[in-house]
Amino acid sequence: MNWNNSTQQPWGPAPEKPSGPASGLPAWARKRVVVPAAVGLFVAGAVAGSAGAGGSGTENVNSATPAPLATVTVTASPKAGATADAEPPAPKGTTRPADDDTGAKVSVPDFVGMGLQSAQDAAQAKGFSALTSHDSAGRDRMQLLDRNWKVCSQNVAAGTSVPTTTELDFGAVKTEESCPAKDRKPTEAVGGRMPDFAGTSVNTARNALDSGTSLTVKDAAEDRMVLLESNWKVCTQVPAAGTKLNGQPVELTAVKFEENCP
Repeated sequence: MNWNNSTQQPWGPAPEKPSGPASGLPAWARKRVVVPAAVGLFVAGAVAGSAGAGGSGTENVNSATPAPLATVTVTASPKAGATADAEPPAPKGTTRPADDDTGAKVSVPDFVGMGLQSAQDAAQAKGFSALTSHDSAGRDRMQLLDRNWKVCSQNVAAGTSVPTTTELDFGAVKTEESCPAKDRKPTEAVGGRMPDFAGTSVNTARNALDSGTSLTVKDAAEDRMVLLESNWKVCTQVPAAGTKLNGQPVELTAVKFEENCP
């Protein structure tokens, strides 16, 4: 069957021909489309921008990506005679401290009569840091609370100029005690010979002797037991001072420090 010459289609009547002017566009393209004004302006701007980007002349130059800038680091050479790590000069009116002040000398103050704590503070203020102290009464007591002790002697005479690295040794007694006529530092056995323990504490004698020495201590005044040896001073000793020590036993007699030897 020839469908092209028939006036009737098998699926029904033929569609009506459009009454308007013929158009070569498809049906969907002939539909009326309403575009919002804002969208239209956006599209127009985009088109104009595209046209401008494609132009030439000054517009092309302005819109081109700038070339990267090269960075060159220049190191200044120091002047002749100057060092690279030289420090800037000190402000006017000030003095730059020396890099090594261990050779600087300071006049030692007079510490005798001061409280031990105050003497140590004053010494540190002068720049001294190596500080020590001992029992000037020869009792070999520890200075546990410095405020309870006073200075009786100092190993460096007042007014002497010495480096601040010098060790200062203070001889001290309790604040309620009187300073002895002669400073007594802890006694040591020198050259393996018997030291002179007279007037020193029993515990000083014990510490000076070899730990294996057989030591006997008796009360020189009464028949009391010598318990706290730092409170007792030596009156006599056997062997005598200067005797060569070869392990022989040592005998001491003692009384309390506030007492006199018989």
